[in-house]
Amino acid sequence: MVPATVSGRSASAREYLAAPLVGLVRNPRSHRNKGHHPDLEGRKDVLLAEPETRTELEQALARFAEAGIGMLAISGGDGTVRDVLTRGAPFFGDSWPLVAVLPQGKTNALALDIGVSRNWTLDEAIAAAMRGSVIARRPIIISDAAAAIRDRWGFIFGAGVFNAAIDAGQVAHRFGAFQSFAIGVTAIAGMTQALFGFGNSPWRHASRVVFTDAKTGVPLPHSHLGAPDTRYMAGFTTLRRFPLGVKLLAGIDDSASIGYFLIDAPRRRALSLVPVAAMGWHGPAVEKLGMHRGSGEAFNVSMDSGFILDGERFPAGNFRISAGPELQFVAP
Repeated sequence: MVPATVSGRSASAREYLAAPLVGLVRNPRSHRNKGHHPDLEGRKDVLLAEPETRTELEQALARFAEAGIGMLAISGGDGTVRDVLTRGAPFFGDSWPLVAVLPQGKTNALALDIGVSRNWTLDEAIAAAMRGSVIARRPIIISDAAAAIRDRWGFIFGAGVFNAAIDAGQVAHRFGAFQSFAIGVTAIAGMTQALFGFGNSPWRHASRVVFTDAKTGVPLPHSHLGAPDTRYMAGFTTLRRFPLGVKLLAGIDDSASIGYFLIDAPRRRALSLVPVAAMGWHGPAVEKLGMHRGSGEAFNVSMDSGFILDGERFPAGNFRISAGPELQFVAP
């Protein structure tokens, strides 16, 4: 396998003179990975792993790195991609292979961002790799300030009402709603609760969380609405395309590392404008209502209520959100 530089969708796109050796991580618990797949048996070009635990995942990734794979294929949802990148970082270091996402999970935001359809196959990904068709994306890395736990890699960090949204999303999944439909159901339910809910509805609560720019030490913008050390919603991501045509980061330069969208307080007037803000409308009037968007290279965060990273809840603490290395994702 000898890589050769070619022109393509990225300056660092590569074309293989022969098909790359593929390390395939197939999550057996992912929504669309049920059952037996005889087409994967006996292939000389594919090293297959179907880990049941994170320890087994690490062992598989160590084997892939030692074998010198040219492409790491991940069959699952956003959570599977998060776990593979997080567990693979110590083994691949600064020399990641091409990464192919085969969207088989309940949610696949990364696949949507890079233009991969839910029916994309491993063979199609291999053919695209041989053409040098790749897109560069940088994950976000969540580092514990006390260095008590390993860095976590992912693409969408959420705090505040994201916790309630994850719980509602799980309910939607149990009723058979997946992908954009599940997101739509969750959004409608959440907006209804936020606008008309009373009492102890989790959709009406702000959380204690403080964000500062890690480079300048300056706190991120905050209006006079709500306490200065609370936010209703906070989202950070390196992605730019979202389900349902959402454009929360409209106006943020695509070359910017990490984009963010913040809502200070669950004021009904502000929340009633979230749908139009989500479609790209923004300006001084929106900022006065406590909605902010911006970007940066790295942020420090102190929080009491935990955070969501690519669909999984993690404990509260003090963290640094930074842009990871540029990875090359195979694209159609």
